[in-house]
Amino acid sequence: MIGTIIGAIVVGLIVGGLARLIMPGKQNIGVVMTVLLGAIGSFLGTWVAYKLGYSNQNGGFKIIPFLVGIIVAIIMIAGYLGITGKRNSSKIGR
Repeated sequence: MIGTIIGAIVVGLIVGGLARLIMPGKQNIGVVMTVLLGAIGSFLGTWVAYKLGYSNQNGGFKIIPFLVGIIVAIIMIAGYLGITGKRNSSKIGR
């Protein structure tokens, strides 16, 4: 149980961090929200990949669900930024 939670946090940090690196511009969100959105994106990405017919016959690292998870996390971060209006922290023109 504890290992699963720690694993989800680590995967969320990696997926959320990669999603933020891929996104253009500065995202003004914290580490906790990055981990949360990354973990949810990873979970939903894996679910979507398997629903679309992906099956990992060879075992090992599952790259397709990982990449889909990053894409879902990018969409979720963009949605979060759109809802909260936290796109940039710079105050140009003041």
